[in-house]
This record gives sequence, structure tokens and C-alpha cells, in this order.
Amino acid sequence: MAESPAKALRRILDSPGVHLGPACFDALSAKLVERAGFDYCFTSGFSISAARLGLPDVGLISFGEMMDQGRQIIQAVSIPIIADGDNGYGNAMNVKRTIRDAIRAGYAGIFLEDQVSPKACGHTRGRKVVPRDEAVMRIKAAIDARKESGSDIVIIARTDSRQAVSFEESLWRSQAFADVGADVLLIDALASREEMKAFCEIAPSVPKMANLLEGGGKTPILNPTELKDVGFKIAAYPLSLMGVSIRAMQNALTSLKGGQIPSNGSIPTFEEIKEIVGFNSYYEEEKRYATNTDQVSSQNDVKNKSFSLRFFEDPNFHVLF
Repeated sequence: MAESPAKALRRILDSPGVHLGPACFDALSAKLVERAGFDYCFTSGFSISAARLGLPDVGLISFGEMMDQGRQIIQAVSIPIIADGDNGYGNAMNVKRTIRDAIRAGYAGIFLEDQVSPKACGHTRGRKVVPRDEAVMRIKAAIDARKESGSDIVIIARTDSRQAVSFEESLWRSQAFADVGADVLLIDALASREEMKAFCEIAPSVPKMANLLEGGGKTPILNPTELKDVGFKIAAYPLSLMGVSIRAMQNALTSLKGGQIPSNGSIPTFEEIKEIVGFNSYYEEEKRYATNTDQVSSQNDVKNKSFSLRFFEDPNFHVLF
């Protein structure tokens, strides 16, 4: 029997070292993550909102749109996928529905934050969090929904109170999340290596996640060895794929606007693109279901092409315009 996505993710969390996970935003970016050899992948609400709606991650994308995008991502790969569950899309009862749908979609894990609605993107201004008791009840509701569903989906409890309130408040909330059964803890926008270390020292038996926002986030970008030494188990890189995609498309459009195609090396060959998207594997699988009719059709195609070539090569053939 195949290992469930959640069990696969739990195996990763139980294995030695720190485990790095890029954030994808669609099926193709998820396939590229898998092809690159990563063991798991996150979805990024920031990037999905940008790619699907062309809008900022400020609570405009809906629960249904996020779940639909997630299902497409999950179906495209075999590695475990962790969902960006935002703030659960409401109160504790909304959180339970979010967890049940994430389980049905096939997610291995999901992280939930304690922001108010509408939410704000991490590392940006204007973040506000719900009161302590409501934040804890959201995580408890998520744990209850998992138990009621008979699932082992990994619950990652995130607090945004470091920016919204204080570092001390974020430590209190993280400990409270651990006490009600969160599987992994995340404080967003930690501002120094010292804060990262202090975070990893609370609830020592619960794995810690680092959210390493590239290109100017508030959290120091530590290398994998440093992350392990500080005490982290998993690390997310939320904007790398979206960021380089934007820059690559801008450069390509500048070239096209100037009457040139993108330079060699900046664009894959057509054969490479077909391989990445899956044409070759499709053709191989298609052979298993070939019929005599397919063979006759293929032979007729060859004959018709041969006839066409002879027809146009006939010196007595003239085209009238």
C-alpha cells in the first residue's frame, strides 16, 4: 500500500537534519520542484494570488480558489505538499471545514495563522492578530477536525504576533499551540538570529519551521547548516520561484518588444519543454493502448505525406493564383 502524503511528511520531519522546501504556485512549478529533487513542497498564498488573480495577498483570494489550485498541484506530483491555510477563513468552525477539505484534497500538511480577516501578507505592514484564546481555539479546532476525519495531516501553527504585538507574545502563543497538539511551530518575521534561537528553545519536542522570505524579508537568511544548528527542522523559501519567474518573463518580453527572441540559455529548447511538461511520458503510456486502427491510421498518414511530396514535385503540376 502506498504511503500517504501525511505519513511521508511525518517521515521527513522524523529524519535527521533540516529539510528545505520551495514554495510553488501551480502544477508546473510543483513539477519543477519535484524534478529538482526536493522531498516536499509548500504552496504560497502570496504567489498563488499573484499567479491566479494578478492581485496582492491581502485576503482577496477565496477559500475555494486556493483549494482548487491546491488540487491541481497535488495531482501533478508525488511528493507531499503543505497547504497555505491562511487564517482558516474564519472562526474555529471555518477552520474545521478548511482542514476537512485539505484532507480530501490530499494535502500532507497545512499551516494556519492567527491573523484577523482580511489578512495581510507576512513581512508586510498592517498585520493584526486575533486574541490569544481565539488563536488557540483555531489550532484546537484543526486538531479536532483531523481526529474526526481519521487523518494524520500535519498541523503547522503559525503566529504573526511577532510583528503585530511583540516577540514575547509570539513565544507565548507558540507554546500554547504546542500544548494543544500542533505538530510544527512557526513564528513569522523573526527579526534576528537570536530570536530564531530563542524560538527553537521553547517546546523542544515540537519541530520548528523557518519562513525565509527572499529579497528583503525581516528574517535573516541562514544557510542549512546554520538553520540546523539554531534548531530548525524545516525551512520554506516562499518567493524564489515566483520571483525568478517574474524577472525571466520581464526579460523575455523586453527581448520580444525589441524584435528578438530570448537569448540562448535563457529559454529551454522545445524538446526540453516537452519533456518537462510530460509529452514523452504520455507517448510512452499511450503505446500501451495502441490498437490496429491506430496503426492503420499511422500508415495512412505516412502514405498521404509521401503522395503529397510526389504531387508537388511533379513538373507538370502548376498552381494558379
